[in-house]
Amino acid sequence: MQSKSNVPPPVITREAQRALSLSKAIDAIGQAEFLPHLLDYLRVDVPFVGILLLLLDENNRPFHIYDTIRTPYRINLDMYLDGVYQLDPFYTRFCKDKKTCSLLIDSVAPDRFNLTEYYRRYYKNMELQDELVIFANLRDGRYLFFSISRRRSEPKFKRKDLDAINRDLPVLASLCRQHFSDTSYNQTSLSGNVAEERLQFALERFGEETLTPREHEVAVYILKGHSSKSLAREIDISPETVKIHRRNLYRKLEVSSQSELFIRFLNTLG
Repeated sequence: MQSKSNVPPPVITREAQRALSLSKAIDAIGQAEFLPHLLDYLRVDVPFVGILLLLLDENNRPFHIYDTIRTPYRINLDMYLDGVYQLDPFYTRFCKDKKTCSLLIDSVAPDRFNLTEYYRRYYKNMELQDELVIFANLRDGRYLFFSISRRRSEPKFKRKDLDAINRDLPVLASLCRQHFSDTSYNQTSLSGNVAEERLQFALERFGEETLTPREHEVAVYILKGHSSKSLAREIDISPETVKIHRRNLYRKLEVSSQSELFIRFLNTLG
């Protein structure tokens, strides 16, 4: 007769793990343990280590809530929050289409994303190779931004990962609305008058004293990684006209490359 000590532990199915993690997240609403349990719920189907959670609204820069970013990379996070977020393809998508959804970087990045200074200075320096983002509408003008990342040593996200996240999105958004309804997470009370203090250095004012409105528009799209053809489609002009504007704005700003243009933009952030 087999002794109890040799009896293998019961197998916990994925469905049971999901239910357990979900119940813990529900019980922790309004408490510090909520986010760890919520992330465990997401990890049941889509394993990940890297996570950045921000609070977004239409009037202020992103407010940092939670992350698992290691110490060597925190300088990159500071740079992102200080203004470089405005070059993030996901943030650009959010500004155009605010809704609860999940997206992969390949679906939102411009055609020359891996050649941009944003990619080189932020994405590459963070050693990221893939990113999946969730936007959760809190229905009060605020959104949660979950950036789930995979590093170079990890596999890229697959379509089934996105499908799993999409299946859980309604539950995730509902849980977040309950937890973040607390006024202590109000963007204004946490960050102060950020719009006046920091966004004066943002893209909408980059080169305003030197560039024409059209040249400024072209400069912003260049910073975001668009090629001449892609940029031409976005603002409905010919690629040849784009090249003319590019030459003119480079001359006016006294830069000779996209790298120098990016540095010039960073300098405006202080």
